[in-house]
Amino acid sequence: MKLHTLKPAEGSVKGRKRIGRGPGSGRGGTSTRGHKGAKQRSGYKKKIGFEGGQMPLQRRLPKFGFKNINRVEYKAINVSTLQALAESKNLSVIGIDELRAAGFISKNQLVKILANGDLTVKIDVTAHAFSKRAEEIITAAGGSVTKL
Repeated sequence: MKLHTLKPAEGSVKGRKRIGRGPGSGRGGTSTRGHKGAKQRSGYKKKIGFEGGQMPLQRRLPKFGFKNINRVEYKAINVSTLQALAESKNLSVIGIDELRAAGFISKNQLVKILANGDLTVKIDVTAHAFSKRAEEIITAAGGSVTKL
C-alpha cells in the first residue's frame, strides 16, 4: 500500500446535489422546496422557537416569580474558616486581600461573614457584611469588626 494508491471506500463519497438545473436532473422545478409557503420562498429564515403557527412552548408555559435587579450577592465565609485561616497562616488581621490570597474568594466577590463555628483566636476582621451572631462571636473573642 502506498499513499498515491489510497482511495475512499466504494460508495462512501457522493457528489453534491445540483438543484435547480432543469427537469432532466430530477431536481428542477420547485428545486426540492415543495409547493407554496414560507419555506419555499427565498430569504426564508425560521425564528427561534417557531413551531409552525402552533402556540410555542415559551408562551404555553405559565410565568412566575421575579428577579430583583438590586440584589447584592455575597460569598459566605464562616467564622470556623477564619479560625482555620488564622491558625494556619498565623494571622491577627483578616481582610479581603488575605481571603483572596488563600483562595476563598475571587477578584470581584463581596464577602459576608457568617456565624458557623467557634472562634478562639483574637482576629480583626474586615468584610463587606456580617451576620449579627458573627459580630458577637468575633468581638467576644477579643477581635474587632470593620465593614467596608
